[in-house]
Amino acid sequence: MECSRKIASQGMVLLENRGALPLKETGKIALFGNGARRTVKGGTGSGDVNSRFVVNVEQGLEEAGFTVTTKAWMDRYDQAVNDARRTYFLGIKEALEKEGRAAVMRLFTEPFQAPGIIPVTEEDVRSADTDTAVFVIARNSGEGKDRSAGAGDFELYEEEKAAVKLLAERFENLVVVLNVGGVIDTSWLKSAEGVGAVLLMSQAGNIGGYALADVLTGKVVPSGHLTTTWAKNYLDYPMAADFSYKNGDLDDEYYKEGIFVGYRYFDTFGIEPSYPFGYGLSYTDFSVRTLSAEADEKEISVKVEVKNTGESYSGREVVQVYVSAPAGRLEKPYQELAAYKKTKELAPGETQELTISFPTERMASYNVEKASWVLEAGTYYIRVGVNSRATHIAAAVVLDQEAVTEKLSNRLPLDCEMDELSADGAVPYTYEGEDAEKKEAVRLPISAGKIPCREAVYHTGNEELPKSTRTDVITMDQVRAGEASLDELVSQLTVEQMAELCVGTARGGMGGESVIGAASALCPGAAGDTTSIMIEDRNVRNMILADGPAGLRLSRYFVADSQGNIVPGTGDSPMPDMDELKGMMGMEDKKTELPEDAVTYYQYCTAIPIATLLAQTWDVEAVEAAGDIVGEEMNELGVTLWLAPGMNIHRNPLCGRNFEYYSEDPLVSGMCAAADTLGVQKHAGVGTTIKHFAFNNQEDNRMHVSAHIGERAIREIYLKGFEIAVKYAQPMSIMTSYNLINGTHTANSRDLLTAIARDEWGFKGMVMTDWGTTGGIEMNPGQTHRYGCSSAAGCVAAGNDLTMPGSQNDVDEIIRSVGAAEGEAAYPITLGDLQACAKRILNIILQSSAYADAVPYAVPYAASRGKHVDISAFQW
Repeated sequence: MECSRKIASQGMVLLENRGALPLKETGKIALFGNGARRTVKGGTGSGDVNSRFVVNVEQGLEEAGFTVTTKAWMDRYDQAVNDARRTYFLGIKEALEKEGRAAVMRLFTEPFQAPGIIPVTEEDVRSADTDTAVFVIARNSGEGKDRSAGAGDFELYEEEKAAVKLLAERFENLVVVLNVGGVIDTSWLKSAEGVGAVLLMSQAGNIGGYALADVLTGKVVPSGHLTTTWAKNYLDYPMAADFSYKNGDLDDEYYKEGIFVGYRYFDTFGIEPSYPFGYGLSYTDFSVRTLSAEADEKEISVKVEVKNTGESYSGREVVQVYVSAPAGRLEKPYQELAAYKKTKELAPGETQELTISFPTERMASYNVEKASWVLEAGTYYIRVGVNSRATHIAAAVVLDQEAVTEKLSNRLPLDCEMDELSADGAVPYTYEGEDAEKKEAVRLPISAGKIPCREAVYHTGNEELPKSTRTDVITMDQVRAGEASLDELVSQLTVEQMAELCVGTARGGMGGESVIGAASALCPGAAGDTTSIMIEDRNVRNMILADGPAGLRLSRYFVADSQGNIVPGTGDSPMPDMDELKGMMGMEDKKTELPEDAVTYYQYCTAIPIATLLAQTWDVEAVEAAGDIVGEEMNELGVTLWLAPGMNIHRNPLCGRNFEYYSEDPLVSGMCAAADTLGVQKHAGVGTTIKHFAFNNQEDNRMHVSAHIGERAIREIYLKGFEIAVKYAQPMSIMTSYNLINGTHTANSRDLLTAIARDEWGFKGMVMTDWGTTGGIEMNPGQTHRYGCSSAAGCVAAGNDLTMPGSQNDVDEIIRSVGAAEGEAAYPITLGDLQACAKRILNIILQSSAYADAVPYAVPYAASRGKHVDISAFQW
């Protein structure tokens, strides 16, 4: 808990401070807002965690020594929430009576939302008996539904504005805390008179109230920086009017902004944000001075001196290095993040020298016509600063002629005519003295002829394995002992056995509890298992898969006998509100006769901070420590694969699941996912599942939407983070997304899963589907869609090894499709295809905690295991 508390405090971002923070002394404090007592620890859906307790803001301030004097107001608000909750469930009950089980999905698509705040009265102010107030604005979102751009979500409630206005007038010090998982409109708050400070608490896990108090009181000096641009208005974001449901078309999503996502758009088109990418204040001040810069054909390096110029507080600063590439045949954004580092804690007057390096090839762009990553000839300006609107030129790297850094083949071709946004004629952001800096910058020449070039080699097919000549039944024990090869074991398996292996164990379809991803019979509340049909004869054991990414989502408790057999009907649902809903559906568990030797087990897990907050630390050591927490609990609770981290791009602030993702920037996303993976996989036999691969950037109709994206944006923006995570940390698994990419389901895309992930990046692990991608679950039952579901046989053909949570239809389809001729099956697959998928699954089982003597999962950079890795030194 102390580790999670420390991480959370490092990721909180001070947005405004007009002298109100840190709070000068303990004593009485007035506390208001919908997040004051009902603090949101993290979002809803599969990203939720059933922790034992949640420390809210009220408890955090009280633990810090404050006396909260506005409990009467919070009591009244509690009553309003309870009344609203009662009304909500009565509505669900009515829907159940009319629609049956289809109404279950309303927990995802229409989750309960607490009402806007009740009025703050003059009497509340008078009775507060203090000159300091804290107002906590909370928002929540989650799986299956995108956010609203209106009041009460992206924008403030009118009641919130009225309360802030009154408090600003009546209290000498007013601090506004944002307990939000994503961006909200802060334009009104910035202009409101009397607001003394605005602090982005984010959603800090179940210990968040303590971490917030640490920051408010100055026990921890804020050092978080934003990883997403906060615009002045929602419509300032590129293609905002066309996102998801906004244009009325949920079947097709056109990524017309191309590479101009986030700060790449705001900076290139000269649009002033409310808070820029990389922004964050402190209780102290820093100076950042570039000492020198060096460049050659392999690496760019800058040496920077950071000094704490304040007088009272120690603190940490984040130094960010950007590159402005020359515009040639390819349009370029104004600047792109290339590397970053965070200082140690610096005392007042203390300095630290940082050397920040990155590979020269990181400056390359993807040229679709050449199917290559290229460095165009010209001048590359290296910029150093503390956010995207506070950079200055440190050097000019001059490339004599074009260089190709990697030769690939085009994949995932755009399937329609689409005019992408062009920067031609745009007026980019600039600052006073920029032209002079360009003229005066030190020139560092490099030669295209000395830049190395790689060329991808692609997998052309899966050969059928030679049949083993052994007559005995080969077991996993023999493979583990080196007495037989995995190829020999796989060659002995029947088509039926391999089809079972390639499909999860849920065989009752997606009804009942499986709808919510609780399909494990071995670890109550876990999302699913691999098959156990070969345990007795071959000792092929199960892997248990559990949701994330803010910790493990499991049932809080269950009962087992002395032999470890779980007593059915004794656990709770891992999804909040499901037990109450089951009761309304007439599905109450009958009184279970417990054996005399029954033992109750508890599976409370740590809710770590959400992914966006982790990224806001800009500290890979902190992110790795968060993964370490989860990895330890996986071993304790018997979970093999964590269905996390989520790492889709913050393309638009209304995506309902942005809280599960790190950033709008692929470098930040990739390095955070890599660090998270290293933290988990330092533990024996457990691993991560990076997701959702790929282009899952909205929640409405996420199961059937086709994302239409040009290949340059695909590779530079939406796949680059995954590439970094794979090459740096080699996660055990990848989870495909529900959506289609340019007309093909990602789960059935051989280009994405085999050509790109395996052949180009060298991914060695297992690929699995998201839950129900082949059918049986609908977020909006009764609606028709232009595009259907993916195919289980298509998964095998593409190299998507495991279909989850699995149905008998999936097994049967795979069996029918093996050896089928063209026209006889939608996706004819060869025996070699099926054997390749089975082998990859068995290879991960072989190295997993399914066996007691498992060791940490091997990664290419094993020498770094147990150490904190300098991300800027990583070559990818």
